[in-house]
Amino acid sequence: MNDHSASLLQSQFAILARVGQLLARSLDAPQTLREVLRTLEISGHLSRGLIAVARPESGDLSVHAVHGLDHDDFQAVCYRAGEGLLGRIVETGRSCAIAQVGEDPCFLNRLGLYERELPFIAVPIRLGGTLLGVLAVQPDAPDDGLLDERVRFVELIADLIAQNVRLSLDVRQEGRPLDEERDPQRRALRHRPGFGNLVGQSPAMMRVFDQVRMVAKWSTTVLIRGETGTGKELIANAIHYNSPRARGPYVRLNCASLPENLLESELFGHEKGAFTGAVSSRKGRFEMADGGTLFLDEIGDVSPAFQAKLLRVLQEGELERVGGGRTLKLDVRLLAATHRDLEAAVDGGHFREDLYYRLNVMPIVLPPLRERLEDLPKIAKHLLDRLGGLQRRPLRLSAGAQRRLAQHHWPGNVRELENCLERAAVMSESGEIDAELIRIDRVRERSGRRPTGAAPAPVPSHPGSTVTLPSAGAQAAAGADDSEPTAEPSERERVIAALERAGWVQARAARLLGMTPRQIAYRVQILNIEMKQI
Repeated sequence: MNDHSASLLQSQFAILARVGQLLARSLDAPQTLREVLRTLEISGHLSRGLIAVARPESGDLSVHAVHGLDHDDFQAVCYRAGEGLLGRIVETGRSCAIAQVGEDPCFLNRLGLYERELPFIAVPIRLGGTLLGVLAVQPDAPDDGLLDERVRFVELIADLIAQNVRLSLDVRQEGRPLDEERDPQRRALRHRPGFGNLVGQSPAMMRVFDQVRMVAKWSTTVLIRGETGTGKELIANAIHYNSPRARGPYVRLNCASLPENLLESELFGHEKGAFTGAVSSRKGRFEMADGGTLFLDEIGDVSPAFQAKLLRVLQEGELERVGGGRTLKLDVRLLAATHRDLEAAVDGGHFREDLYYRLNVMPIVLPPLRERLEDLPKIAKHLLDRLGGLQRRPLRLSAGAQRRLAQHHWPGNVRELENCLERAAVMSESGEIDAELIRIDRVRERSGRRPTGAAPAPVPSHPGSTVTLPSAGAQAAAGADDSEPTAEPSERERVIAALERAGWVQARAARLLGMTPRQIAYRVQILNIEMKQI
């Protein structure tokens, strides 16, 4: 036995002891299983742990616990016997070890969890000869020749947790919820941020993916911009989980969901007695994220008064709890997102300019769906695959349905597409979705206006501007209805036309469009306009 093998064996003994302690001290089976997966990652370098349990009525595997995803829509994912690597274990009853998982043709990666270049281990969970489920993990480094030793170790872990898996199955059969909500599958479908695996091969999305890969390596503040439904939270997740802080805490907060007085307490925490109802001290989101990442969604919705408090924390890296006098030093990476035009808000005095520059260190702009319609077929297929998993049947789009989807400008982006496909799937008896099942709000499609409460574009025109929002995709829909108005030029075309009239002087073009120089410069950047030298 060489030194490396001996060191591995020693660490495995320590992990087995730790897992034994976890199993002995807790009666909460689901929470215990999650703690086991977390221990395997932190102490055993076996990341992306997954536990799938076998359904007694069918023998199919349903994903029960995952470590490495920040959301829990994995509960909608299942595998039939022989389907994928996990289903193959149900069929054969034998452990699976692959030195480079992406090379196996059975590798499905439905959760988008696993790295194709790394090894993969999955073993059956048995109790008394009965298959209860599957435990899967991924070593976080390339194969070092000790894959078989790791397989035997994972099999020991599976034997240890078998009783807890049985307890989880018993709880499920008795009808007691394993989650806080009554209908987790429905919630998983409704609340997923659009497409689980960053689907897209358009040039615009490839640029975004390149930006994510580059910025993830550092602790730079990132401002993610885009219309509602474009997947800003998904990009934030990708940045955190591909960063050196991936094993640290990842804390999220929607700034628009709380009034200002509660937002301050939620972010900064409070001391006991700081206000009515503060019966005990409480950590804020910044403290919770110490050593990790804090994601603030809808940052453009906070009030100017609160912006000043937030700016101090970002500048100094320290804060005081509400009602407290002790200064806390923190190490937090900030990711922020907004669908609002912050440049216009700065010009209008609604957003602090110094906070804008503090947040806008590395901007990532997500294109709306109408500007990357070449990705629509793959996104639709991805969504239908997940819907089909929920409905336990294959779902398909006819050619006519695909054409109908391509004719819409999708003001609600991927979220609207998801709702449209879900509605069509419910109405389809055979699983074949034809064009007549694609029901789209015709008022929104014709007018190009968003209903009250809907999110504006990420770069809306300045108040008083003569520039209107683009209605991309309207030309494709022209001819479908004789009453359809003629599509106006895109915003990119209008900006280029103004620049040409202004001799490619941005300040002069801004005056023609009723914008500020900052706004026109921002549009030149995000619309990828190549400036000409006259």
